[in-house]
Amino acid sequence: MICLNNLSMRFGAKILFNDISLQFNPACRYGLVGANGSGKSTLIKILTKEMEAEHGSCLIPQQYSMGLLNQNHYLFENELIIEVVLRGNQKLWGALVDKKTLLEHENFTEEECEKLDRLEKCIAMEGGYTAESEAAKLLEGLGIGEEWHRKPLKSLSGGYKLRVLLAQTLFSKPDILVLDEPTNHLDIYSIKWLEIFLKNFEGTLLVVSHDRQFLDIVCTHIVDLDYGTLKIYKGGYEEFVAQKQQNRELKEQQLEKQERRRSDLQGFIDRFQAKASKAKQAQSKAKLVEKLETEMDALDLSPSSRIYPTFNFTPLRDSGVKVLEVKGISKSFGKKQVLHNVSFEVERGEHIAILGPNGIGKSTLLEILMGNLQPCVGTFAWGYATRCAYFPQGHKSEHSHKESLLDWIGQFDPEASQEQLRNLLGQVLFSGDRVLQPLSILSGGEIARLMLAKMMLLKPNVLLLDEPTNHLDMEAIDELTRSLEVFNGTVIIVSHNRHVVSKVANRILEITPEGLSDFRGTYHEFIEKKERDYLSAEFSLNQRTNAPKVEAMASYADLKKQKTLKAQLKKKVSDAEERCHRLEKELDKLHSQMSDDGFYERTSREEQRKAVDLKAQLEAQLSSAFSSWEEASLELQKTEET
Repeated sequence: MICLNNLSMRFGAKILFNDISLQFNPACRYGLVGANGSGKSTLIKILTKEMEAEHGSCLIPQQYSMGLLNQNHYLFENELIIEVVLRGNQKLWGALVDKKTLLEHENFTEEECEKLDRLEKCIAMEGGYTAESEAAKLLEGLGIGEEWHRKPLKSLSGGYKLRVLLAQTLFSKPDILVLDEPTNHLDIYSIKWLEIFLKNFEGTLLVVSHDRQFLDIVCTHIVDLDYGTLKIYKGGYEEFVAQKQQNRELKEQQLEKQERRRSDLQGFIDRFQAKASKAKQAQSKAKLVEKLETEMDALDLSPSSRIYPTFNFTPLRDSGVKVLEVKGISKSFGKKQVLHNVSFEVERGEHIAILGPNGIGKSTLLEILMGNLQPCVGTFAWGYATRCAYFPQGHKSEHSHKESLLDWIGQFDPEASQEQLRNLLGQVLFSGDRVLQPLSILSGGEIARLMLAKMMLLKPNVLLLDEPTNHLDMEAIDELTRSLEVFNGTVIIVSHNRHVVSKVANRILEITPEGLSDFRGTYHEFIEKKERDYLSAEFSLNQRTNAPKVEAMASYADLKKQKTLKAQLKKKVSDAEERCHRLEKELDKLHSQMSDDGFYERTSREEQRKAVDLKAQLEAQLSSAFSSWEEASLELQKTEET
């Protein structure tokens, strides 16, 4: 359990959050979301005692242990991988080290015998005799095979070292688990294994992630850091988005309604406050205006801290009808073959997603097509007037550039003016003096946005993208998805992001150990026909011998039934909206009559009472209609996610 009491924090003049009070409960899994720079990392540092809040307190019971992903793998470079994981349980690890030291003695004193006995009991209490087996399962689940477990950590690449540190954190079995972007450097199989693991976690989980599917599967609640405050929404990420949008719209409608009411009252006051016969009524209405203004102030409609970049890929000219021809490409690295006899053609306007297990050669194929690698066998040829822009999966080399953003991007179009380059950088959220900063200080997400800006500058008619969403935040991912959907050129994309592939692709190239499968249709049509999903937990987990069984995909009859249910829910939403609009019009008409000059003078007491009763009835009906609309909308949203 974590309790935040009146927590406030600022960074310079910027208020990150103010007077926050809420509670994170056991057995709940919270996804922390918010724009870059909104304060997510700061909040985590406060929770983990790395930083103190400016005001307020963060209370965690002393008996609760906390697990935090350690990013500093240099501490364990020379240690065996299995032992790095065992370090997650400090009490057990300390006992194992002390026992090993004692056993190196040739002769034991009585005191050492007693100490050894205490250590054995401690090891038994901490599950030490099955610890290595548990640690091995964690490593294998995260894609690190048994053959690596007895090797030093330095024998792994950086991404796999972080997997070991994630295994260390999970092995600690904390009461509170805090994970910041845990899916970075994980392949789809490891991500799905982690999702299953975290869904079974019994403590309190707080996770920061830009992977909406991961948040949907894992989280029971979403914690939104926006408008300078924290708010908890029940459900996954898609439910949160729908709820937040609906809440905002309802507030705006309520504010607009109150503003009209305030304006009408103020008009009456302005007209009659000088007349003695109306002075009392004007004074009464002035009090109502004050009350309304107080209520309006309470409806906080501050601007969101979320900022969206703008991606627009506009071809300089169209390519020919045949964009690309690939014939019999094979590629091996030493004894390992990753591509075998790959052949296909691409026509103008196709949006192709390349799918397949990790290590099958998807990225290698793109590198070959861009001329960065040579195939062992086979050829390829780009068609007439093709103009390609490439987003590689690895772009660490860009971090070493000391030149400014403005100078770096200017080299790709010497004819572009400084104003044009600044406008382009502004579209990807680099403005003012930021464009004069060196590339070396940029984050991974900023480098990714800069590379997308470069692709826009080149005005390509063919886009090749290899895992473009890896370092982008959700706002940038949403905008990139939109821009690829409307791009009238050709797209070839490798991505594990189900949302992007579903929205963008109209053709699927599936690379398997048996060869290439070509499916002309959307991703949803592909999985319906193939009855498997490369980007889903079902397919990924069934590829692992040590993975739990997962139910098969829905049958055609189930899909048809789901389609009928969606149609019914859409009609229900439409009917509720129509009812809301009708009731709002009736209320507006009645409100105009009752606020008309002389209404109370020329209307009998009985008619006034009827008007007031009718107004109350209409308001109650409108409230009920809004509830029905919100409930139907949420049901529809849930149905569309499945």
